[in-house]
Amino acid sequence: MTHRQTSKPRIATWIISLSLLAGGGWLAATQLPAQLASDSPTTAATEQPTTTVNDSLADNSALAALAKLPVKERESGDDYERSQFSNSWASWRDCNVRQKILNRDVKNVQLDDNGCTVIGGTLTDPYTGRNIELTSKSAVSHKVQIDHVVALSNAWQTGARYLSAEQRKELANDDLELVAVSSSANQDKSDGDASEWLPSNQAFRCPYVARQIAVKLKYHLWVTAAEKNAMTNVLQGCPNEPLPAE
Repeated sequence: MTHRQTSKPRIATWIISLSLLAGGGWLAATQLPAQLASDSPTTAATEQPTTTVNDSLADNSALAALAKLPVKERESGDDYERSQFSNSWASWRDCNVRQKILNRDVKNVQLDDNGCTVIGGTLTDPYTGRNIELTSKSAVSHKVQIDHVVALSNAWQTGARYLSAEQRKELANDDLELVAVSSSANQDKSDGDASEWLPSNQAFRCPYVARQIAVKLKYHLWVTAAEKNAMTNVLQGCPNEPLPAE
């Protein structure tokens, strides 16, 4: 008996509320029973998760990897010496790593009798976008240099001093760290980081910065605040630029 007496007013209330909504439209949905109000589309929509810009980044993007790098000030470079990364190129076939990178980057390559020394071909300089015709072994030597994308002195000042000698030698000879470029562009860059120098060829800036990030991530180096800002500015135009594998 008690159950019937309490249920009738509730049913009557719902009927009255729904009638008022249909007739005048002025009764707020919050006055409906809680069970009905909780099913409203507005409430369901507010429960959906939001998506941020970072959520849309590819897992292997340079921008996502940049967020993983520590940010610190550069340490002193007064004690830097090239020999801390070994004095010469590592061996490769009957040649060395310089020739390995030339074989990779020079097109229409012509080789010496040893099968690995580059004596001709065409290099499209990634830093300037210009084609460099190489007509002799001497031209290759004078016109092309192999750049350490993260300058070794910069690497030294951002954590490489704490690597072992063998690890520093590996860094200096790593395909990931090396690219064949024009001698003039390489000297113009010197040991600048991304906040101090970027390639004049804007089409290569995203791959260039991505390669620097990949090297720093692989060898546990850090970036400065200015360097990170410069890298971020470049990658905003190519947010899903992937990290190079080599």
